[in-house]
Amino acid sequence: MTDRGHRRLGRPLIATTAVALLAGGAAYTFGPDARAEQGARGSAAAAKTAGKAGGKAAPERSSAAGSCPTSARFPKRQLRGVWIATVRNLDWPSRPGLSQERQRAEYLKILDNAVKRRLNAVFFQVRPASDALYRSSLEPWSQWLTGTAGKDPGWDPLPFLVEEAHRRGLEFHAWFNPYRAAESATSELPPGHPARRHPDWTVRHEGGLYYNPGLPQVRDWVARVVTDVVRRYDVDGVHFDDYFYPYPGKGTRFADQAAFKKFGNGMKLADWRRDNVNKLVGQVSAAVREAKPYVKFGISPFGIWRNKKEDPSGSNTSGMSAYDSIYADAKAWIKARSVDYIMPQLYWPRGFSAAAYEELLPWWAGAVKGTGVDLYIGQALYRVGSTDTPAWKKAGELPSHLTLNRKYPEVGGDVYFSARYLVSNPLSVLDRIVSQHYQRPALLPLPERFKAKRPAAPRGVRHANGTLSWEARPDARAYAVYRAPAGRAGKTGGAAAAGSSACVTADARNLVAIVPASDAPSYAAGGSGAYYVTTLDRLGNESTPTPTR
Repeated sequence: MTDRGHRRLGRPLIATTAVALLAGGAAYTFGPDARAEQGARGSAAAAKTAGKAGGKAAPERSSAAGSCPTSARFPKRQLRGVWIATVRNLDWPSRPGLSQERQRAEYLKILDNAVKRRLNAVFFQVRPASDALYRSSLEPWSQWLTGTAGKDPGWDPLPFLVEEAHRRGLEFHAWFNPYRAAESATSELPPGHPARRHPDWTVRHEGGLYYNPGLPQVRDWVARVVTDVVRRYDVDGVHFDDYFYPYPGKGTRFADQAAFKKFGNGMKLADWRRDNVNKLVGQVSAAVREAKPYVKFGISPFGIWRNKKEDPSGSNTSGMSAYDSIYADAKAWIKARSVDYIMPQLYWPRGFSAAAYEELLPWWAGAVKGTGVDLYIGQALYRVGSTDTPAWKKAGELPSHLTLNRKYPEVGGDVYFSARYLVSNPLSVLDRIVSQHYQRPALLPLPERFKAKRPAAPRGVRHANGTLSWEARPDARAYAVYRAPAGRAGKTGGAAAAGSSACVTADARNLVAIVPASDAPSYAAGGSGAYYVTTLDRLGNESTPTPTR
């Protein structure tokens, strides 16, 4: 995915560029127009707009308490993310050799566009190919920073990248490519490069240089690199894309015969390769959880696990099988719960004969149902406006995917490839997505293993001179601000519906802001009505609401 491993259906799936194939306490309310007072203009107006924009109105649902109706149009928790690819300077930095100031400015522009679109997470590529976009004693500096592999850029970007994301209320997930050693097998590796020190770890394959997934030393190394980042930086998650064994190319056999002979233990070659990947996933998962239990780990696999013609439990598709072609068995990771989430790259439109979105979405929803593994969907923002497929010429295609998602409660959000398209906004599609689906902010999903005791509720919540303020809490990562509009008592979502504030916070229709924690938290509240504030801890657990005094 770095990369976009979305690509094959037995032949090149899409015609796209080589680049695409490789691929301070302020109240950020997911865009300056996100406040209910300034943008959504109240729950009633928002509900009316969403109903028109999204086709059939989503059914009302009841909250866990059973007395508070909720709407799928206003999910309280939803991942809304974007991938920021660094390989070949796809998203950041725009070219090698920029000054620190220019690099910082470009990154902040990406984050501010994410906030403008009410996103809440970024997936930043820190390791494109056994290199580092951060200061590392294990692997060399990435060439995409300076133009020369191994050259020190004069600063460590990662603390800045993480801090600025958090300042804006965005989760920061560190994105690694596990097996690519170098983009080109003829690349001159800098001194100290692991592939230069351990050439026996590598396989040259169709012009690329890869680490051999069959070697225990390779698994240990990848886990060590990942754990180093988790321990030293304040990241919220670790993310792998779809690249495991190389994608099919010219039909050349991947030269892992010696490793297979030594470690195969009587297994069939394909089963052994899948087992190698499964072992890596399990080892990295365990290492991350041991280093920092609150850090999430997930994978964004190719969108087709297997086709029905290959496996009765596969999807009704006819494209490349990740299970058979690149030895990625997402169902095994789900079953083992070695991932907190799975994020299949569903980069095909509705009605696409080989891999239709409406076929793959319910298949993945079924794959995670009842497992405790979250499901998010990788969306092809970069395809919008493409002329090679009729559906992508229409601005309504991508928003229709999110509308379809509402039918499946297992779907917990979407992540878009990639950040450059947040700025270009092809066919103004992001305007549609915001108006139809992201009218309100959303809390981050709460993975099964993170559910814990509620944090303490905010104290001293006051509303004076158009400003909400409250006392800072030491355990807060952020605060959620809800507004029950005046005159809504007794109606759906109003506080009187359940005789308490519970229904005000049951879904996002009354959610007006998520305020990152600071020493003096506040929110510019211009609308009338009753305000409530909740505390959100690092894991995403939410306190009971505190009303204004």
